[in-house]
Amino acid sequence: PAVTSPCKILKCNSEFWAATSGSHHLGAEEAPEFCTALRAYAHCTRRTARTCRGDLAYHSAVHGIDDLMVQHNCSKDGPTSQPRLRTLPPGDSQERSDSPEICHYEKSFHKHSATPNYTHCGLFGDPHLRTFTDTFQTCKVQGAWPLIDNNYLNVQVTNTPVLPGSSATATSKLTIIFKSFQECVEQKVYQAEMDELPAAFADGSKNGGDKHGANSLKITEKVSGQHIEIQAKYIGTTIVVRQVGRYLTFAVRMPEEVVNAVEDRDSQGLYLCLRGCPLNQQIDFQTIRSAQATEGRARRKGPSLPAPPEAFTYETATAKCREKLPVEDLYFQSCVFDLLTTGDVNFMLAAYYAFEDVKMLHSNKDKLHLYERTRDLAPGNMAPMGTRPTLWVALLCLSQCWLCLL
Repeated sequence: PAVTSPCKILKCNSEFWAATSGSHHLGAEEAPEFCTALRAYAHCTRRTARTCRGDLAYHSAVHGIDDLMVQHNCSKDGPTSQPRLRTLPPGDSQERSDSPEICHYEKSFHKHSATPNYTHCGLFGDPHLRTFTDTFQTCKVQGAWPLIDNNYLNVQVTNTPVLPGSSATATSKLTIIFKSFQECVEQKVYQAEMDELPAAFADGSKNGGDKHGANSLKITEKVSGQHIEIQAKYIGTTIVVRQVGRYLTFAVRMPEEVVNAVEDRDSQGLYLCLRGCPLNQQIDFQTIRSAQATEGRARRKGPSLPAPPEAFTYETATAKCREKLPVEDLYFQSCVFDLLTTGDVNFMLAAYYAFEDVKMLHSNKDKLHLYERTRDLAPGNMAPMGTRPTLWVALLCLSQCWLCLL
């Protein structure tokens, strides 16, 4: 069963309130702008009408639109393009740039010390996790799991099967809660789901609320419906959320001090970005990849079987991933793994954008590429811990040549 409802009325509501923020005291000369937003709202509800027939929020919105149309003498015919966000009067906290110093992490905590050490965590694909300690894992983690849980924010993801009966999962829902912080921001909730990547918080706002430092938390839409960025300057944090195909990717840049800001670390629950996935949820995709490559050779020696149009062989998946990921690191390998398990080329793009986010967010440019194994193996199958990346790549090249000879 689908985790998310196909009814998109909440998205319509969010877009309307974001477009009309601060417009409840409109003068006569501004009424056309409000009417344009109302028509866009009505158009959005019509698009989702078929899937919202039994939704009370949908029917409430439809009646509310009709009432507002009458109150503001709005015609149902006319432009429906979304109006630009209203500029609030000077001095309104929603638009202030003179936030208190406490609302700028580097200024408030590190005025007389070195630049803070930033860390990165990312989740993408089937899903693959890069932790704050640069450990790379492939995990099952079906259902809801916490990615981040500290004194300042919580991030939770929900992963669902890509295909019925498949063990492959991907992120279908993401919830980020920014906790209220001093005079900087009110509590804000951001939610994204499959086919719904809002450019505003759940309440329709785009910043931290009515507090003096509200602009220290802001959402920016980079590509409509595909890429948003959240800047939380009061905790020195940048979050990137993308929708690639049907599924979501997540990446964050956060100071170590914020990462480790928990009340009681010893009793803290699971926190994937910090502690990684539980061992029983991890997948050694390199072992699976080797088995798939071997199976592919055996299949070539036997009778040829027709493959479904979206199916990839090890060779075609490798060639496809090399188009976007020329370095055969763990991002490249995860791309190959995802194409073999899902047959969905969008997973190649998810790996590509995940690495692009690493390049933007990771503070150590020497650690962009990762090559080491993704999990500990069972006793007797332990890989040497000191294996160098260059040696590993050389062995991979030799194995590729051997495959060609076969």
